[in-house]
Amino acid sequence: MKLDDLKQGFSSFLDSMAEGWQHLRQSASSALTGFRPGQHTNLPQRSDVDDAFYLPSIGWSMLGGDVFEDDKRVVVRIEVPGMDKNELDVEVQDNALIVRGEKRFDREESEGRYRILQCAYGNFRRVVPLPAVVVPDQAKATYRNGVLRVELPKLQTGKPQATTIKVVDA
Repeated sequence: MKLDDLKQGFSSFLDSMAEGWQHLRQSASSALTGFRPGQHTNLPQRSDVDDAFYLPSIGWSMLGGDVFEDDKRVVVRIEVPGMDKNELDVEVQDNALIVRGEKRFDREESEGRYRILQCAYGNFRRVVPLPAVVVPDQAKATYRNGVLRVELPKLQTGKPQATTIKVVDA
């Protein structure tokens, strides 16, 4: 193997990593959601956790989502695992779907220590821009297997109608 081949391979590797990182950053930036401890979050104290990266005051998680649009509706699906449907607050405001909630920490009942805490807990707010004007009061939301699905009918402005105008003598 020649030095030039090694350099070219390494350069190709770096280009691939940069491209992958840029794609991840662009596609996931809106899904990255901050969590702040709330009134009922029930997080363990810093001294109860061996994880050096654990900060009870802040957490981050990816609340991934999909947005689908057809002629009559916009459908938004957001992954919010570990929650009850009654803990979610969903609203439409300024052409965006806003989902709020508080993900609570469930403590183990036996004695022991937490070695790693990677899940995010606390209050969160996820904003999903909507690609069309919708009718919020006709929206329907369901929650199953950790996925919130919101179906929003589009505001139908009406299709232009063809009208024949009869021309008469003046």
